[in-house]
Amino acid sequence: MLDYALLHALATVVREGSFERAAKALFVTPSAVSQRVKILEERLGTVLVVRGQPCTATDAGLSLCRHAEMVGLLESELGRALPGLGLGAQAMAPPVRIAVNADSLATWFMPAFAGYAAAGAALLDIVLDDQAHTADWLRKGQVLAAVTATPEPVPGCKSRYLGRLRYAATASPAFMARHFSVGVTAASLAAAPALIFNAKDRLQEQWIEQRMGQPLSPPMHRLPSSHGFVEATLRGIGWGMNPVDLVAEHLRSGALVELAPAQYVEVALYWQHTRLAMQQLARLSEQVFEAASTSLLQGPPLPEPCAVRRPGAKAP
Repeated sequence: MLDYALLHALATVVREGSFERAAKALFVTPSAVSQRVKILEERLGTVLVVRGQPCTATDAGLSLCRHAEMVGLLESELGRALPGLGLGAQAMAPPVRIAVNADSLATWFMPAFAGYAAAGAALLDIVLDDQAHTADWLRKGQVLAAVTATPEPVPGCKSRYLGRLRYAATASPAFMARHFSVGVTAASLAAAPALIFNAKDRLQEQWIEQRMGQPLSPPMHRLPSSHGFVEATLRGIGWGMNPVDLVAEHLRSGALVELAPAQYVEVALYWQHTRLAMQQLARLSEQVFEAASTSLLQGPPLPEPCAVRRPGAKAP
């Protein structure tokens, strides 16, 4: 039999990132938390936590943390259904950990978050990653659900298409005059500074290759913030791929312009979550589907992140 008090201590250390913060969350001393984790490691004969700043779980530790989280959620639901059990479910319910890409969080996902929170559901613990990599968090058992660009279900998960997030290549008028005075050519694109979110961000490269028919390697600023991305574009620091919904007002006012007004990149997004029947996940999924249906472009997903043109627009 698993000792769930020990499992809860392990999961709290991994979630909080340190034994000290875990102790505060559990209302015990750090030495008590350390002792519980040590007992669990000795019983299983393997290391479960890599001590560091922050503390991280080993593969075995991740499996146990995911199990503890799911048990906590199931007990919380059981406590609501059968209050006579005295489980203290509301206080013990662990946060539902999910992975979301930053641009979704900055645009369409927040209404889903708000709707879920308004229903008095469990807390959310959101981790950010590129949409092409959020499914990896599911594969490793680090989250229970994810917004991802991966359509194929992760083993043990369900996958549902949400819609397409549209991006436009944008820059300030001053930046355009400075770097693209002779047009958006291969030479000017190779020289003009671009903005990328992080090393995983490939949208700018995709847009260049699809427009020019060849890969280019422009100088790039790294800026891991969706709103910071927009601000940097407005200030003429570089050009970048911004979600159209996030820059629509700036495009209308002329504060930003599109590098190629007839060309976008659209990324198909999916909602993947564990197959285990959990009311909290079902409630969250309902909110996600509703928000996506009103904010994302609907219709069949396009093959891979790809460029599209407005109806009637001429090819470049």
